[in-house]
Amino acid sequence: MIKTDACIIGAGPGGVAAALKLSYLGISSVLIDKATFPRDKVCGDAISGKVTTLLNRLDPDILERFNRQSIQLDVWGIKFVAPNRKELSIPFQPNYVRNARMAPGYVARRHDFDNFLADEVRRRENIRFFEGQAAEQYSRSERGWLVSGQAGAFEVDARMLIVADGAHSAFSRKVAGLQLDLRHHAAAVRAYFANVENLSADNFIELHFIQSITPGYFWIFPLPGGHANVGLGMRSDILRRRKLNLRKALFEVIEAHPVLRERFKNAQLVGEVKGYGLPLGSKRRPLSGAHYMLVGDAGHLVDPLTGEGIGNAFYSGFIAAEQLQQCLAADDFSASFLKAYDQRVSRVLGSEMRLSYRLQKMLAYPWLVNLLANIIAGNRRVAALLSGMYNDFALREQLVKPWFWMKMFFRR
Repeated sequence: MIKTDACIIGAGPGGVAAALKLSYLGISSVLIDKATFPRDKVCGDAISGKVTTLLNRLDPDILERFNRQSIQLDVWGIKFVAPNRKELSIPFQPNYVRNARMAPGYVARRHDFDNFLADEVRRRENIRFFEGQAAEQYSRSERGWLVSGQAGAFEVDARMLIVADGAHSAFSRKVAGLQLDLRHHAAAVRAYFANVENLSADNFIELHFIQSITPGYFWIFPLPGGHANVGLGMRSDILRRRKLNLRKALFEVIEAHPVLRERFKNAQLVGEVKGYGLPLGSKRRPLSGAHYMLVGDAGHLVDPLTGEGIGNAFYSGFIAAEQLQQCLAADDFSASFLKAYDQRVSRVLGSEMRLSYRLQKMLAYPWLVNLLANIIAGNRRVAALLSGMYNDFALREQLVKPWFWMKMFFRR
């Protein structure tokens, strides 16, 4: 029997973020994952600046080690393609310098990025890491929660359970009561391709809004070695209503779209097409209870617009670690005391989630996307303003206000 203050279920980005933050706070933890690293994880592979900001804040040496890897591409912007094929390339930073110490974003295969994070865990003496061990049973104990593996492989008695085992978390569903809501869930498929033509020299990620798959979108994210993560995603309730086969739709877009067809004419599929689910943060859900907190996808914290979950997993993992520090200081692990965790996650991520959800609904209308693209195209002032929105939430809020677009239209 292992007794610990913190048992973390899942060694993806959210679980590792919690474990590392606890370690630097001087709090020991047990980290459990059913996989042995390195392992593949189906994902879009985009890593937002939230991750590098938090890693740098925790320990600049971690970020230095990450930047010395060859597993990632620095991403300096995003290219939107409207249904009318109008292209809008928006840098994440105005007047950016490519050789800057820290890029605003990255793309790295989860196989490689998650293994880098696992290596960082292995460096810390106060994190006990169980790989290849699934947490099979959960039950309440006098101290908090008792977690056990298959056939008694391990048994942990923890004062706090930090649940970070992803979109299919049994604990989130059975204990915390988070149920699938198709209106606040997305489905996606992704594939790796080699030799996709005309990728951005500055590694801009691409989002293509195409009439046949609206309100979903098609993406191309460049990867090291001349590869690209290519995928398609759509909200699950709409997908069910339209009875769409995402894998089939992915290849139909590649083969039928006049521009993409040319870009993929010499491309080769590497491996197989894989699907995954995205529990979106467009609906606020309870994230804690007596002696437990939910982190990342297990807490349904995926961005409703972009589908990016790694950054929010990191934030919630850090917040969970800091909340545990407060619980230990107060010797209070009650559901009422842990409401502070829910409130802080909402305060840090809630406004952004709500804005992303409103933008998601706006972008469901092809005519509106075309209109906005026409307003922005060729207007340097608007393009510069949009570039500044990456780091300025107040500016981003203007995007959902009709008067903002009217003003931009008449100032063209």
